[in-house]
Amino acid sequence: MAVVAIMPETRKENVMVMTRKCAATLLFMLGAIVASAGGTGSAATVLVEAESFADHGGWSLDTQFIREMGSPYLLAHGLGKPVADAATKVTFPSAGTYRVFVRTKDWVARWNAPGTPGRFQLLVNGIPLAETFGTKGAEWGWQDGGTVTVPAGEATIALHDLAGFDGRCDCILFTTDSSPPPNDSGVLAAWRRTALGLPEKPEAKRPYDLVVVGGGYSGMGAAIAAARMGLKVALIQDRPVLGGNGSSEIRVWAMGLIKRGRYPLIGEIVDEFADKAKKSPGAAEEFGDDKKEAVVRAEPNIDLFLNTHAFAVAREGARITSVSCLDTKTSQEIVFTGTFFCDATGHATIGHLSGAETVMEPKGRMGMSNMWTWAEEVAPQSFPETPWALPLTMTDFPYPRNFHAEWFWESGYDKDPLGDAEGIRDWNLRAVYGAWNAMKNGDGAAKHPNAVLTWVAFVGGPRESRRILGDVVLTQDEIVSKKEFPDGCVPSTWSIDLHYPKQEYAKKFPDNPFISIAVHDRRIDRNFGYPVPYRCFYSKDVENLFMAGRCVSVTHEALGTVRVMKTCGMMGEVVGKAASVAIKHGTTPRGVYEKHWAEMDVLLKLPGKARRKAPDAPIEVPAEVPRTATETTINEASPASLPLRPGSS
Repeated sequence: MAVVAIMPETRKENVMVMTRKCAATLLFMLGAIVASAGGTGSAATVLVEAESFADHGGWSLDTQFIREMGSPYLLAHGLGKPVADAATKVTFPSAGTYRVFVRTKDWVARWNAPGTPGRFQLLVNGIPLAETFGTKGAEWGWQDGGTVTVPAGEATIALHDLAGFDGRCDCILFTTDSSPPPNDSGVLAAWRRTALGLPEKPEAKRPYDLVVVGGGYSGMGAAIAAARMGLKVALIQDRPVLGGNGSSEIRVWAMGLIKRGRYPLIGEIVDEFADKAKKSPGAAEEFGDDKKEAVVRAEPNIDLFLNTHAFAVAREGARITSVSCLDTKTSQEIVFTGTFFCDATGHATIGHLSGAETVMEPKGRMGMSNMWTWAEEVAPQSFPETPWALPLTMTDFPYPRNFHAEWFWESGYDKDPLGDAEGIRDWNLRAVYGAWNAMKNGDGAAKHPNAVLTWVAFVGGPRESRRILGDVVLTQDEIVSKKEFPDGCVPSTWSIDLHYPKQEYAKKFPDNPFISIAVHDRRIDRNFGYPVPYRCFYSKDVENLFMAGRCVSVTHEALGTVRVMKTCGMMGEVVGKAASVAIKHGTTPRGVYEKHWAEMDVLLKLPGKARRKAPDAPIEVPAEVPRTATETTINEASPASLPLRPGSS
């Protein structure tokens, strides 16, 4: 079968991503394939990736579950109101009748729930196909849409949402063949590469000193600290915004005290971009997505790659050589090479792919939250019945006081947080819509005639999955007994906070309760903080892999204190500075501790704004930094081997 690869019209910023060489290669491939499409017995095929639509309309780009189902997809997250159409233009190589297949799913079918909330139509030149999509199949697969007759040349296709309740579309296939491609959920599976006409060789990014994968607080801290210490850094984030759980997409406010303990200047970098939200979840603007991006882009040594998903790792011996990524808007493959890598994914993705030893609790993990907010309007507000949602009454959930449902809307404790994260998120959505249905249409309706649902997080906020083992695996006993490590550096001030299903609300859905309770061990010194050792921040068996955030080397119980965002950000600051020492001396993360800890001690006492042009260049402290901090660092902590240049700008 000959394949015609027609990529949809893309936004200008997407086009700019493609190099001239890649563009020329793609055009050559397209020309060759199109030329063969009209031969005797051949079939023409047009594959359209939903994420590459020129106009997403009201549909949201969902990149959370690429590892599960193979691709980003568009999500109609309208809170019960159909979203605006997503549309793009494609070119059909010849006039004729094409069979249409859409890769989608009925997202509530796995629970045998009544109704099809994710239904949508496909429009070709403004005319809907007879088939309604998102109505069949509990798993991702090809739904047959029948046939459509089109003239040769350009046509407009659109996704038309019918319900506003999280319909989803991966891609659309028009073919003169009678069968769809294999339902392969691998990232950039062979059929997808062929149909898209992707270049055989991925785009290669320059060798970096440090490649940071994950753009939450830990990844940002690592990237900024390393850049200011003279390293060339790639910061890779799979969402369009930075901040992770602390972004406007999830809206967890930043917790954990900073700037204290053995190294009281650690945390100054975090303080530059941390949110000041008054509640969690708060308003979108409180989480400062633009501010976070501006702080990162202000660093000339950082190349920032948003909408970029890491899916493969190359390794030689005990070292990672490169990370392969997917551009989640253009489907282009990008390979990042580097000397050191930092796993700040929260799920130990890079560690796992590289063969590092990882651990994950088999059961009883903390879950994922999808928080939500509501408001009271002046006039009455309607909300459609949701028979497919969890069947809830007002006694089945805690009332969302102060117009927001908080962190404890959490599920997935014993579910697979890696292989079925989409199922956990979708269960949470069923819980939210079931609760709102009770408030609007059930036994709470009389008290909520003017209530309106204003925001529901479609991006889940996970707490726990895989962790990478380092030279030290920190335990709860070591923390509460205040065991001293010579490399203790990051002050952890949060209580040992572990989440469990709240039994009051667990009886109705014992297989997957959706309301949690926090159990605290408060034997933590909140003023000084427990100094988490540096040896928790690198892999014990992949010699150039650092980690920061929820995937560091701690036990399940110890994770309860170190997992909050400002603490994770400080881990990143330490990792960034350690990477600069490793580059300077040609050593490993372990070698930094074993041979160069005195130098690390100096760097950790520097102000957050201190910088140098290269790892072996003098430290420059901007003039606006308070002199007391600068003088303390220079006078008490600086060996001759680490020149400092105070008062520089």
